[in-house]
Amino acid sequence: MPIPLPEKLRPKNLNEFFGQEHLVGKSGIIRKLLKNTDFFPSLIFWGPPGSGKTTLARIIAKNLKREFFEFSAVSTSTKDIQKIIPKSQQKLMSPIVFIDEIHRFNKAQQDKLLPHVERGEIVFIGATTENPSFEIISPLLSRCRVVTLEQLSEKNLLQILKKGLKDLKTSIDKNAQKFLLEAANGDARVMLNVLEIASQLSERSTLVLSDIEEALQRRQLAFDKKGEEYYNVISAFIEDVASPTALVVADAVFRACETIGYPECQENLAAGTVYLATARKDRRAYDAYMAALADVHQHGNLPVPMKIRNAPTKLMKELGYGKGYKQSLPLRGGKYTKESLLPEKIKGKKYFKG
Repeated sequence: MPIPLPEKLRPKNLNEFFGQEHLVGKSGIIRKLLKNTDFFPSLIFWGPPGSGKTTLARIIAKNLKREFFEFSAVSTSTKDIQKIIPKSQQKLMSPIVFIDEIHRFNKAQQDKLLPHVERGEIVFIGATTENPSFEIISPLLSRCRVVTLEQLSEKNLLQILKKGLKDLKTSIDKNAQKFLLEAANGDARVMLNVLEIASQLSERSTLVLSDIEEALQRRQLAFDKKGEEYYNVISAFIEDVASPTALVVADAVFRACETIGYPECQENLAAGTVYLATARKDRRAYDAYMAALADVHQHGNLPVPMKIRNAPTKLMKELGYGKGYKQSLPLRGGKYTKESLLPEKIKGKKYFKG
């Protein structure tokens, strides 16, 4: 059975691991912890999909030369996990038990892990895409160290992409590469899966944009349910109304037509049309929205800057959430901050031009 490309290229050691330099770099906490093979703490890996949580857990087990048991909380019961523990109690080195999507375990299931973690019978590594403060019970959280993984950068993805292209014995042109890196949105697994599908579908020696689009199945331009003229009429009728009240009026006309019915509602339609036609026109809000939408398509879901993230828990404060944010109080004589609070990639950008 062929091995999927993401699994085939999965790093076997820290030197092959791309990204998460703050964890695996020379001064990274994971690299430091691995220097002591006698002790290793239980960890919670918190990060987006495809950032390397499972891979890192496997590398840790290999470096420590420990037994490694891998489970998914989606398809595993606590009984499955408990079965492996008696076998390991006679051993000097506790096995590593990795549970992916640990947030899927309910409170009772998480409670059952506690005594084994507390007695050191296992080294527990949980992986989650959700905030541990909200999804992991406090007693288990207090016995683990939370390690935050970041979304892979385009530089990291490009390093992984080059390995994928080499393995598939193919190449990719610049436009296709740019699109694939953006579409992957920091997820190495998604990128490699799309790359492998594209290489199978294409008959070219060099992958082009259409190959990646086909593999992603993003193009659905043929949809035209009610015919072209239907959309031509809608387009012609749309006006750039600036008044916020316009939406209220339009909704009231719609409700009137729904309640009264035609032809009696013609008067309501006429009144609403006149109001919209004579209202002040302004495209700035629409243009701002479309510009922001274009950035979303280009950059994906960029991480919210740390200083404006909410920090309702101690863990989140320790991780730097909300640090350095100076709240402005305009209603008390203060001024709004002039600092751009957008993500780093689009920092300083202005969408609405007042």
